[in-house]
Amino acid sequence: MADGTKIEWTDATWNPITGCAVVSPGCTNCYAMKLAGTRLRNHPSRAGLTKDTKAGPVWTGEVRFNEKTLLDPLRWKRPRMIFVVAHGDLFSEAVPDEWIDRIFAVMALCPQHTFQVLTKRPERMRDYLTTKLRQHRIAASQVELPDPAPPTGRWPHLPMPNVWLGVSVEDQKRADERIPDLLATPAAIRWISAEPLLGPINLRRIRIAPDHHTVIDALDGYAMVDTPGRERERAMLDWVVAGGESGTCARPSQPDWFRSLRGQCATASVPFLFKQWGNHRPCSDASGPYMLPCSKAEAGRHLDGVLHDGFPIIERSAS
Repeated sequence: MADGTKIEWTDATWNPITGCAVVSPGCTNCYAMKLAGTRLRNHPSRAGLTKDTKAGPVWTGEVRFNEKTLLDPLRWKRPRMIFVVAHGDLFSEAVPDEWIDRIFAVMALCPQHTFQVLTKRPERMRDYLTTKLRQHRIAASQVELPDPAPPTGRWPHLPMPNVWLGVSVEDQKRADERIPDLLATPAAIRWISAEPLLGPINLRRIRIAPDHHTVIDALDGYAMVDTPGRERERAMLDWVVAGGESGTCARPSQPDWFRSLRGQCATASVPFLFKQWGNHRPCSDASGPYMLPCSKAEAGRHLDGVLHDGFPIIERSAS
């Protein structure tokens, strides 16, 4: 666990699970994957989780449960926003349900914190939170608590108010694939991270696979069907985070992609946070606009000269 982080939308990271597998283009330059295969390659929580390739370290698909970090949030009394499994994916195919059970039990025992979950496997998240977790009805008391221990209690009703559930979407294809499952999952806050943004995304026209006849407006909560008169209300997104890619071999995002998301959110009154440009910044000359390679610090995080730091409005529980 890192008390303090450079990630602009959270306060701390918590890694009771490390390791993952590449599933889509957004994974290509994964920071956690590169770190696990370089500076942390001999650390007990990362050793053996990547393999060397010509393109650099790549996840092997193996995951690891880090028992020593599981109870860290219980020791923190001051409220924090905590990014859950920042160096992996809580709902990775290789993660047993029992590990997820224990992590949710810890989150249930920490109402003072806000836990931010982000996944590229929303179909498993949906299954877990609509079927398996309800079947398990896990008691928070199954977690071995530190001394002094916080008060225990029975498993809370879903959705848990201090757990935000989100998906990573790097382009329209991934948005169409992942957002419908997110919207079908019980959550206090539903959000997306469009980082690294690799193409334009229209959140107001999310097409549900495989037939694509149903179109969801993910920002105002309505689904439109090709047959007129068959519209129905659905869940919607509560927060949109977007950003460009950073690191070696970073791929540039186009400013209009971010402007479009900002405009969509403004129209629907959904909070929008522009995290970063990454390792390119917008420039222009006599030939027109272009993206100039630079450091992340030089690129900054102003979009058209404005800092966008939108967050959902929440009420924290007392510690």
